[in-house]
Amino acid sequence: MTDQFSSQCTPSDGEENTARRRALVALALLVPMPSLGTAASMLWWPGTLGGQAVFLACKLWVAALPLFWLLRVERGRLSWSPPRQGGFLAAGLLGLLIAAAIVAAYWLSRSMGWLDVAQVAERAARTGLGNRGVYLAGALYWVGLNSLLEEYVWRWFCLRQCERLFSGRRAVLAAAVGFTLHHVIALAAQFSWPLAALGSGGVFVGGVVWGWLYLRYRSVWPCYVSHAIADLPIFVLGWRIIFGGS
Repeated sequence: MTDQFSSQCTPSDGEENTARRRALVALALLVPMPSLGTAASMLWWPGTLGGQAVFLACKLWVAALPLFWLLRVERGRLSWSPPRQGGFLAAGLLGLLIAAAIVAAYWLSRSMGWLDVAQVAERAARTGLGNRGVYLAGALYWVGLNSLLEEYVWRWFCLRQCERLFSGRRAVLAAAVGFTLHHVIALAAQFSWPLAALGSGGVFVGGVVWGWLYLRYRSVWPCYVSHAIADLPIFVLGWRIIFGGS
């Protein structure tokens, strides 16, 4: 993965217009796909093989498109996105701050009656997450791998494309909106609207924070560390709800 846009010469207007058009195409091919997969698996055909097949196909598309775009369209070179500028201290502190906000949001939603514990446990049982082994495996995947995949897709790829269209801050906001869309669908399918709105707002804030980290340090690894730390309390609280009944 490449992490810089530096060039030895200033691009011409024609080159900039071409880069913008390519960025628009890239975003059009990427941003709707997670929402499509989420809607298929959770709204249109929940619990069916067809819904899961669409979800998996969209997931594979989102994972493969950035590499294809880098190698075949941008003619770039692969990189491990080395964290040459550091950023792990800031990432860790921001991750802990988001994690604390998640815990606070949980207790707020419980006190306001927005979270139906029995309903969450029932839905977890229907999807297989009522099994402790399955739940732990899922938690390891989402914290350890999916959070890295999302940073690779939404910060390294999507944010870089947005930078070709907007200034830095607006690019961060635009990428955060794209990151949030499919989470809105997933949350709305599982929870009451106040809790879904609260969770969606939290996802957007996370997208802004991790976008800023990428903009500042130009590596997905600080973003990943912060993202993984923030994901941990979600699964700890999920365990408490599903297996502890509270």
